[in-house]
Amino acid sequence: MAAVKAGFAYVCALLCMIVASAAPALAQNADPKKQMEQIISAYIQSYNKQDAAGLVAPYATKGVVVTPMGVQTDLAKYYNGAFATGLNQLQVKLDQAWRSGSDTALGIGTYRATGKNPSGAPIEVAGIWTAAYHQEGGKLKIGMLTAFPPPPAN
Repeated sequence: MAAVKAGFAYVCALLCMIVASAAPALAQNADPKKQMEQIISAYIQSYNKQDAAGLVAPYATKGVVVTPMGVQTDLAKYYNGAFATGLNQLQVKLDQAWRSGSDTALGIGTYRATGKNPSGAPIEVAGIWTAAYHQEGGKLKIGMLTAFPPPPAN
């Protein structure tokens, strides 16, 4: 009887170890599109609340934004600058998402930010975005986000 209990305890311990070691792999193998859509949803909510700290939260430790103005490394300053121009509403569409490695993913889509400038005139900024994501602290984080106006019509 003692041998059976010891064997059962051993099997339980082994199963716990297998489940614990499989959890990170499951997260890495999760659908990147669903993970990106969750990040985008939280990002839009933070943008529409003009919450720069909430916008910075999904970025990796050394995450950057690349725009026609160059590489932005002070993300809170960048987003607060956008809010200062009067932009206060954001729409984002994720068009494509895929894994590019075991702990990296890429996304492409479109964006449209609107608001009113300080004189009250409507403003709109729209274009194409791309993002490179990687696992950090067990979560998918934005390493680099690019945002550019659409190319001119031919």
